[in-house]
Amino acid sequence: MNQSRGAAKAKDGDDDGQSEEADGERRLDDDATVDLKAERAEYDIDGVLERLDRELVGLVPVKARVQEIASLLVVDRLRRRFQLESTPPNLHMCFTGSPGTGKTTVALRMAELLHQIGYIRRNKVVSVTRDDLVGEYIGHTAPKTREVLKRAMGGVLFIDEAYYLYRVENERDYGQETIEILLQAMERDREDLVVILAGYADRMDTFFKSNPGMSSRIAHHIDFPDYDADELLAIGKLMLSEQGYLFSEEAEEVFVAYLERRRQQANFANARSVRNALERARLRHADRLMSAASSQVTKTDLMRIEADDIRKSRVFDFADSDNETDSESETESDSETKG
Repeated sequence: MNQSRGAAKAKDGDDDGQSEEADGERRLDDDATVDLKAERAEYDIDGVLERLDRELVGLVPVKARVQEIASLLVVDRLRRRFQLESTPPNLHMCFTGSPGTGKTTVALRMAELLHQIGYIRRNKVVSVTRDDLVGEYIGHTAPKTREVLKRAMGGVLFIDEAYYLYRVENERDYGQETIEILLQAMERDREDLVVILAGYADRMDTFFKSNPGMSSRIAHHIDFPDYDADELLAIGKLMLSEQGYLFSEEAEEVFVAYLERRRQQANFANARSVRNALERARLRHADRLMSAASSQVTKTDLMRIEADDIRKSRVFDFADSDNETDSESETESDSETKG
């Protein structure tokens, strides 16, 4: 684990209230005092949270929970330096929510936070699904699962759509073997591995009911709400800005209308759907410029997304029909990675 170098001092000034422990931790005397703000700065907790704020719009309850976990870990480190013995915190987690709500991004920042405070050896997230863990024949599953665990050891193992590990309808499914190996690792290696399960809330509930051993090993359940219309617009503008684009005033209004329609259709994936919509808008923007009567363009022309670049989406073609299939939505869904 990382050494804590926070500001601690003895009230009587003797030896700064610290002495060296065999494991490298700075032990604190009983009458020492600790500056919690200095400890927080030492681990750059605010830096991680600021990065999370820049990367993700909204998600206030999620960000608050991340901060609570960070506070718990800092206090736990200090308690151990005062030799207040307690069980190490259980850090296995479950992230529930729709696709595109930021679960993978939060997992990355969580790994960074855990590493900086000293609860994992590596700032690394190994992201997997059922196909990476479960074999197709007898004797295939255990080696696959153990290889993934080996790669993730010392860091975070992120299992997306974890409920697919267990297929109750198939008695010969090998997923149960993966679950049993995971359960052993989550208990045996809990001080060297953090497992984060992710997926839809209702399906994760069913998964935990079928696997109570897994549920008992998860300490932190964090729900990721869907974004509202204003947040989705803010996400879209942020994505454009990061790539050197911007909406015209009319294009922004049309994009709001696009979001209203798209949210009501199948396969909507929050921020991921916004990103895919903007990628298609950029294609139309480029085609519009290349097809224009004049070949002369300005820097602003190259940056500005116009209303027609959004309005040509098939989402508007099917907006008034409940029975039509949104072929653009299908393309979007097919191109997305779950998470």
